Amino acid sequence: MFDKILIANRGEIACRVIKTARKMGIKTVAIYSDADKQALHVQMADEAVHIGPPPANQSYIVIDKVMDAIRQTGAQAVHPGYGFLSENSKFAEALEAEGVAFVGPPKGAIEAMGDKITSKKIAQEAEVSTVPGYMGLIEDADEAVKISNEIGYPVMIKASAGGGGKGMRIAWNDQEAREGFQSSKNEAANSFGDDRIFIEKFVTQPRHIEIQVLCDAHGNGIYLNERECSIQRRNQKVVEEAPSPFLDPETRKAMGEQSVALAKAVGYTSAGTVEFIVDGDKNFYFLEMNTRLQVEHPVTELITGVDLVEQMIRVANGEPLTITQDDVQINGWAIENRLYAEDPYRGFLPSIGRLTRYRPPAELSGGLLLENDKWQGDAPAGDGFAVRNDTGVYEGGEISMYYDPMIAKLCTWAPSRDEAIEAMRNALDGFEVEGIGHNLPFLSAVMDHEKFVSGEMTTAFIEEEYPEGFAGVTLGEDGLKRIAAAAAAMNRVAEIRRTRVSGRLDNHERRVGTEWVVTLQGEAFEASIDADHDGSTVTFADGTALRVEGAWTPGDSLARMTVDGAPLVLKVDKITHGFRIRSRGADLKVLVRSPRQAELAKLMPEKLPPDTSKMLLCPMPGLVVKIDVEEGQEVQEGQALCTIEAMKMENILRAEKKGVVSKINAAAGDSLAVDEVIMEFE
Repeated sequence: MFDKILIANRGEIACRVIKTARKMGIKTVAIYSDADKQALHVQMADEAVHIGPPPANQSYIVIDKVMDAIRQTGAQAVHPGYGFLSENSKFAEALEAEGVAFVGPPKGAIEAMGDKITSKKIAQEAEVSTVPGYMGLIEDADEAVKISNEIGYPVMIKASAGGGGKGMRIAWNDQEAREGFQSSKNEAANSFGDDRIFIEKFVTQPRHIEIQVLCDAHGNGIYLNERECSIQRRNQKVVEEAPSPFLDPETRKAMGEQSVALAKAVGYTSAGTVEFIVDGDKNFYFLEMNTRLQVEHPVTELITGVDLVEQMIRVANGEPLTITQDDVQINGWAIENRLYAEDPYRGFLPSIGRLTRYRPPAELSGGLLLENDKWQGDAPAGDGFAVRNDTGVYEGGEISMYYDPMIAKLCTWAPSRDEAIEAMRNALDGFEVEGIGHNLPFLSAVMDHEKFVSGEMTTAFIEEEYPEGFAGVTLGEDGLKRIAAAAAAMNRVAEIRRTRVSGRLDNHERRVGTEWVVTLQGEAFEASIDADHDGSTVTFADGTALRVEGAWTPGDSLARMTVDGAPLVLKVDKITHGFRIRSRGADLKVLVRSPRQAELAKLMPEKLPPDTSKMLLCPMPGLVVKIDVEEGQEVQEGQALCTIEAMKMENILRAEKKGVVSKINAAAGDSLAVDEVIMEFE
């Protein structure tokens, strides 16, 4: 076995690989850029080598710099994680020339599967089900229209070298096929330097389901079931689960066997993923093969008990698989939510900054805490639930503008899908992140969404269910009453604390009342509290009585309560006359007043927010790339005003209406905070 492995990556995947290497007794080497000097993966590794400035194209993806780090440390193998150099055949070739093992597939397999046209031809030859389409070179728009008619509308026009949704168009008629062909061709040339285009049938009611394969260099290959990855935004996965709530055993077996056949057809070794699009009738079609470890691999590990990173390392060491297909079972259900540094209330724009608070829920396995980062047993225990959080950040750390905005991958496991969803809901409620914008509220909303709970989602879920973006969650009356009861009980605890403050006026005693009015989400609930040693019974005006128990002390940022025996986890901040409470995707201002205070509060004029209609505000922390207008210039609706860069993405800010620029407060190169005024209008 290897003595030392270098991890050619950063963030949570580097930390994930280090954990398995440590379990196997293998020393690890981290590489880091200037921006990652204090990163968690650097702290966890046995050694660390600096490789350059923050931009990835000057550090993490510069093959020569990574090779220098290998030579300096004497690493015998390299695990590339995902992204960066993980699917770069030149990197695999450089390692081979150096006599260093690549913890991944052979160069030939990377090349064969890296090109969409080549990979589809190989899939067809291996008798893998593929989407009907035309894989040859398409000369012009006229030919694209002709081919589209032969396939039958709707069709998908794709760039061969594409990725991340670039160079992709859907056409429903001849005109859209003509326009889409030229747009895809231009986009592909600009993004990838390769303008080859292919056309295939567009699958309706599509679900994105992928098969995990594992192969060794001795001719053995197995599949470790599937992952459902249909909930995506801008072609990026957000929620994954294993197994899929849609597949039946026969379809799973057929998809798995075809995936292994494809892997063997290209001489594949290591872990890999074959992605399929599946229609409403369970017809499945090959999309592509990812020749690396997938981001969402933990859900497969949770239902099979197989450590994929360990298997990758053993295969790279020349060992045969010790697992047969008959050994692979489905134990329970696992769900993964990707926590991103992005603001869902601002169109999911990237958010950067310091994590002033980062407190993930405790990791549990079968109801027991993890020990030495190792799951106890082959898989989570038969009952209870498991919580796993793969992360690469820590409280006080900084989310950089240079890299992917993923903060963590929160996973839950339970014997059934409903129980895994409920475990995820509570885990999300207990996940504390402050200092940056993040998508925790959105993830909570998805976990409660009727379509997700039923398992009837497609890849269009987010687009269809949140067409205007995410504006938070509006709770139903039952949910509001549960929170109102908890807030009333918490307020009583706080009131008792206030009665004990020293230095009070002589002959003055502060009494804690039993009648309160709780106002939240525009509704007011009259509540009466009857407290005892174990908790409180809160009775509302309509006669509903809720029993509230739990430990909460004023100042605690997290309240773990039970209301009528059901758990309720609340993030709590103190505000005047109440609390700011966040739960299940809702962000609530909860006011708890005496009846007289509530009566007087109705007479107070409403405080209106400032008028910013004549200002352009920065929607996210970022860098000004350029200003496109000048003071005194008249602008039209939709006209580009400036470009802001954050998280490797350029965002063009446009005029919402016609106007005249009266003042510009920023210049190219300026670093701006959220809501900073960029320019003003007359």
